[in-house]
Amino acid sequence: MTTPGGSVGAAAREALARLVLDVPDFPEPGILFKDITPLLGDPAGFAAVIAALADVGRDGDGTVVVDKVVGMEARGFILAAPVALALGVGFVPVRKVGRLPRATHAVSYALEYAVATLEVHQDGIAPGERVLLVDDVLATGGTLQATVDLVEACGGTATAAAMLMELSFLPGRQAIGDLPLTALMTV
Repeated sequence: MTTPGGSVGAAAREALARLVLDVPDFPEPGILFKDITPLLGDPAGFAAVIAALADVGRDGDGTVVVDKVVGMEARGFILAAPVALALGVGFVPVRKVGRLPRATHAVSYALEYAVATLEVHQDGIAPGERVLLVDDVLATGGTLQATVDLVEACGGTATAAAMLMELSFLPGRQAIGDLPLTALMTV
């Protein structure tokens, strides 16, 4: 796991510390939910986070090294679309099954007590395109790994993942193997 350095990373970490609120017992008793809505409502904080996430799609000289940014439903959309704009590349949504109107690739993966399916348009990522995956939280890694599989089904390459938070007490990092991961906050 890496975190962005310099003033961009510091500003993002400060914004997250100040604006992500803990909500106990949501959505059920015993869960400590991380509410990002105050961050989204703060233009300076949100801009700092988007800048730090976008840095993951650049090399050390600041050159953009990805062709697309993928965001996973639903909070990943909120983050990935402005990251794509900041990088000057296209945004591709990964959605729950049945929500995309044209031909899709689909991947199912296990949840704790169920199975989930994600889809991407077959033409959303061209063969050979380099893709940055952006989402809010890395927990068990199932969503992220399924998204990597979708990118590969299109012929693209997942080059890195950028997350607001990584839940270190869950095995998400192990589930994604050697995919480079940047998390702005670890809890």
